[in-house]
Amino acid sequence: MSDTAHAPEALDVLDPATEKVVATVPAAGAAEVDAAVARAATAQRAWAAAAPADRARLLRRFASVVDDHNEELARLEVGEAGHTIGNARWEAGNVRDLLDYAAGGVERLTGRQIPVPGGLDITLLEPLGVVGVIAPWNFPMPIAAWGTAPALAAGNAVILKPAETTPLTALRLAELALDAGLPEGLFQVLPGRGDIAGEALVRHPGVAKIVFTGSTRVGKRIMALCAERVKRLTLELGGKSPNIVFADADLEKAAAATPMSFLDNSGQDCCARTRVLVQRSVYDRFLGLLAPAIESVVVGDPWDERTQMGPLISRAQLDRVRSYVPEDAEAIRGSAPAGPGFWFPPTVLTGLAPDAPAAREEVFGPVAVVLPFDDEEDAVRLANATDYGLSGSIWTRDVGRALRVSGAVAAGNLSVNSHSSVRYWTPFGGYGQSGLGRELGPDALTAFTETKNVFISTEA
Repeated sequence: MSDTAHAPEALDVLDPATEKVVATVPAAGAAEVDAAVARAATAQRAWAAAAPADRARLLRRFASVVDDHNEELARLEVGEAGHTIGNARWEAGNVRDLLDYAAGGVERLTGRQIPVPGGLDITLLEPLGVVGVIAPWNFPMPIAAWGTAPALAAGNAVILKPAETTPLTALRLAELALDAGLPEGLFQVLPGRGDIAGEALVRHPGVAKIVFTGSTRVGKRIMALCAERVKRLTLELGGKSPNIVFADADLEKAAAATPMSFLDNSGQDCCARTRVLVQRSVYDRFLGLLAPAIESVVVGDPWDERTQMGPLISRAQLDRVRSYVPEDAEAIRGSAPAGPGFWFPPTVLTGLAPDAPAAREEVFGPVAVVLPFDDEEDAVRLANATDYGLSGSIWTRDVGRALRVSGAVAAGNLSVNSHSSVRYWTPFGGYGQSGLGRELGPDALTAFTETKNVFISTEA
């Protein structure tokens, strides 16, 4: 983000599988942000005053309209993000589910009555006002909805700034919101550069809260800007998540599940299990099981229903991933298409030291490292040897060990004998430099409210 950047007139959207321009969209600057905040503030006041049942009904209608356009949204996602068509359909369905779930909370967003002497004390949960959501390019639809759905349900207006490379699904969702009957100005989408439109949104005095998903570097910059106005902030940042495999685990199942734990979305996932920690006594056996699983992953045309992994998002991201994998690296490698597109094969690096860059830093691509450990204490030490703490997996048949290690690993979202991280029913967020706050789950709406305490004296 920069104080001196000037807004481009338009943004070109590239298909990552072909490197061809699929769309060009206008880019917002500070003036457009200013106007959008004014419209949002007006719309928000009327929205907050509407009956809760009416707001819930409109959000459910929005969910239904999104469901009716699932295939259209999925095809936009494939074209702008390179996601496989199966993943893209799931992502559009997830937006529907998030809106439905948030709608169910509108009429259940209640305060409390607190026993006090001399009167009655109650708390009220009031909307913040205008919320800015800055969404990433790796999961453009679902993560945009993580903030948008509960913020709207809590009575706020939302201005969504999508990533420069993936604005198309966000723009279409804003159109569908209007088709569903949401008021003009309540949910707006402003494509633009992060250092221009994003910074204007963060700095704007009329924006009460920022929800940001992206890199830790940019998250720190946004945090500093929010501090100037003591502005509320939720951050979902990077990760370097462990996949801990103990000797007593079902090794066949753990090895079979490992590839897609870090190859889903071409590894462009903050929850990717990119550090595979395997107990030394079964290390060689596990690698023997893992190699064919990696080599069999189907990488190719995102439109093909059989494809499991598509391209990376951009040339810059491809270059970044390549920088972590020397040509002569000791590795298990899959295959990837040659020719146009930002392709990189599934890669598992072996023989690295725990402090090697690929073992410590977030690569954000289809690259994992395998490291041996000796015992439970050693596994926890390696798992926590990172500044991040977003997610992780533990593979063991020992329930006591599963609970002990879950308590010892510093991460916000852990799975035992599974790689599941994100469910809209449960809270999501990280420790350390993986972010601040929690999203999703039963308390998602309260993160977009102010708590007001009211005391009523009953003394004569």
